[in-house]
Amino acid sequence: MNPSAFSTVFPAAAADLAPDARILYTAHDLFYRDGIRATGIDRVIAESGVAKKTFYRYFPSKDDLIVAFLEFRHDNWMAWFRDALARHGGTLNALVPALAEWFGSESYRGCAFINSVVEVGATLPQAIDISRRHKRDMTAAIRALMPVSRTAKADAQALALAVDGAIVAAQFADSPADALKALARVVRAITTTQRSAQ
Repeated sequence: MNPSAFSTVFPAAAADLAPDARILYTAHDLFYRDGIRATGIDRVIAESGVAKKTFYRYFPSKDDLIVAFLEFRHDNWMAWFRDALARHGGTLNALVPALAEWFGSESYRGCAFINSVVEVGATLPQAIDISRRHKRDMTAAIRALMPVSRTAKADAQALALAVDGAIVAAQFADSPADALKALARVVRAITTTQRSAQ
């Protein structure tokens, strides 16, 4: 993982990875960059350099690979997110610069979980379950930045919704600047409200 912006890159020593790890890294990058539906199993097999029999030993179906991809993405994105928030001060003011790292990365393609639910949620309920858990964990990480108050839960939920909006806006904008500026307004408003409630 790149410590300054969330992205996964195929490790330099890819040949030294176990076959299941090579498959998962390859699928992660292809699914996130090009989309789940647009990425066929044959392409994952070819780019990961494993035999078809080996692939199916680890992932009996594409659905199994999608679930593994989402779990992998969740674990790694949340680890990056918590680290980025801490590096930027560990308060609500850390949200915008943390997300700016991600939005500015060359590999940025929006939220893998929102994208996955749109693509396969109707046929793969596990994708929805993992995505809901991801959003709950993201909201909890945001709430952890706040002082204890009677409005902290609602404020964290509002900010999580604003973060998702910024993620989507940054995905199709020429620049993420406007999305980050709008998110900063929401952060300031909630921070001001919290201070006045103390």
